[in-house]
Amino acid sequence: MPVRAGLPATVATVLALGLTSTAMAPALADTPAAAATETSASRPDAKALRAAIAGLPDADATAALVRVSGRNGTWRGSSGVHDLVTWRKADPDARFRAGSTTKVVTAAVVLQLAAEGEVDLGAPVQRYLPRLFAPNAQAFREPISVRQLLNHSSGLRPGRSLGTNFAESYAHRFETLQPQEVAASSIAKGPAHAPGTRQEYLGINYTLLGLLIEKVTGHTYESEATRRVLRPAGMRHSSFPGTDRHIHGPHNRGYQAVPKPGGGTRLVDVTEWVQRDRFAGGDMISTTADLERLTFRLFSGQIVPKPQLEEMFTVPSHIKGATMSAGLMRYRAPDGRIVWVKTGSRHGYSSVVAATRDLSTVLVYSVNSTDAKGEDRNPVAQRIVDAALRV
Repeated sequence: MPVRAGLPATVATVLALGLTSTAMAPALADTPAAAATETSASRPDAKALRAAIAGLPDADATAALVRVSGRNGTWRGSSGVHDLVTWRKADPDARFRAGSTTKVVTAAVVLQLAAEGEVDLGAPVQRYLPRLFAPNAQAFREPISVRQLLNHSSGLRPGRSLGTNFAESYAHRFETLQPQEVAASSIAKGPAHAPGTRQEYLGINYTLLGLLIEKVTGHTYESEATRRVLRPAGMRHSSFPGTDRHIHGPHNRGYQAVPKPGGGTRLVDVTEWVQRDRFAGGDMISTTADLERLTFRLFSGQIVPKPQLEEMFTVPSHIKGATMSAGLMRYRAPDGRIVWVKTGSRHGYSSVVAATRDLSTVLVYSVNSTDAKGEDRNPVAQRIVDAALRV
């Protein structure tokens, strides 16, 4: 439902790996409701991190939750409000829609199956999902490997969605679009380009991987991801809501800035939303603490055996400009360090997991962006990244 009119919509999500290092000052001074709160044992550039999330809510975000960890200590910070009705302080332990950070979990499950000999990463996905490809088999004579799904070089086209813009999607937000429908509609379109010739980031790749997991294991994607990754990683507050529109447990409300007919914007509450069509590419609800645990245990080889874990740190060398690996994306920080990143965004929520391979720096954040699916960088998220990578 619409709330609190008048905040301009100058915003968007931080799309990983196209980041630039441009610090921006907070738009508003701190208020008692929005003052940053933090706890830390040893603060990695605490001043810069505090400044990065100061002044919320503003035009770009209503709340921010940040965790920075590594060899130089830890920093935990939160800012903003729980909602724009009560203006209570943001819950630092809140659950949120993690969006495409779900792909890290999905990639980990596939790599586990590869380690067990149940999946061959070099084999065609057509072998595992023959019925899916059968209606358009002629167009897909060239095999698409499981590895090409993992690193977004499959050549598949996007599948069906419930809207091409916010207004359409919002109108259908409580409807259910099954992953099988999304996948079938993509296959019906035929390939966009030959597999393995270029990378194009698309959720359809991970929709197929979710269906592959179900076919190989005989169990639902959600049950396998929970058993194989969430539980071993200690992600006790993470889940896959499927057709449930609610975020259960503590959470901060999410908002989208929408233009008003006479000019300016209003904020629409987008917290309740069915995410079933996002499936293995973006359905997860999580917390910053859970995503931090996942990063440490995954990168240290506790979730995926180390031989298969190499896939998460391997970018195709034969594709010009490639940056994506299995579930992650490679980013060179301003100081030259390589950081492995995954962003996520659903309306009202933007998140990031980012870490150096040796775990000397780990960043996790959730920003309640007012234009989480926009094309521009979100200034709050950008400030967090700039501050965290100074560590």
